[in-house]
Amino acid sequence: MADRLYQGIADQITALIDQGVFPPGTRLPGERELAERFGVSRVTIREAEIALQAKGLLAIKTGSGVYVTDGMVAPTDAPPQVSAFELTEARSLFESEAAALAATTITPETLDRLDELLEIMGRDDSDDAASTAADEEFHLLIASASGNQAVIHVIKQLWRMRTEMPEVRSTYASVCQHDGRTRQREHAAIVDALRIGDSGAARVAMRQHFNRLLEAMLDATEEREITELRRKAAESRERFLMTARLR
Repeated sequence: MADRLYQGIADQITALIDQGVFPPGTRLPGERELAERFGVSRVTIREAEIALQAKGLLAIKTGSGVYVTDGMVAPTDAPPQVSAFELTEARSLFESEAAALAATTITPETLDRLDELLEIMGRDDSDDAASTAADEEFHLLIASASGNQAVIHVIKQLWRMRTEMPEVRSTYASVCQHDGRTRQREHAAIVDALRIGDSGAARVAMRQHFNRLLEAMLDATEEREITELRRKAAESRERFLMTARLR
């Protein structure tokens, strides 16, 4: 499938590393050069590099480039490979409890910042990157307001997986692209509960947000599968008609 194209490119880059074309310590060619070499987009190259960084084969250094590591030991903080559904279930568990804890300790200053982020998420002219950044800051602020360092650490790691794993990022993008107003309302309900210090309501509001997100993911997955079945059916029909014409 097209959304897994980066995996094939990652395999090809790995093969070149194994063959010594890109030995440990060397800097990979730039995204544009690699895109031309493999006949894919720069986005696909970037996703392949992120995947290889997660495996410990590459090190991406902002402003410097992408370097081949020795590949002997994967980084101890490399996140596990999970689906968007698994990640969202985990986020629901931890972030719902973080919201419940934050309700009793959150400061007026943090609430004011959450209101600002709500406005950004609800803007019609807000691009996907700005909306996603506002969404991330929103959730991490609530995690920080919980005051529980273990919970804060876990939620930060979950967000790292949310942003670094290409397939997870792609799934979130497919369901969040047109839900700006809905997402804003759900987040506003969370803020309302936090503002009145209601731990139970904050927990429920956060959980409802993630339940809706999980349902949207299921719908998106079902739609992709139906589209794929239709494509295959159309190809089969075309082959049948072509064979019939040749008889």
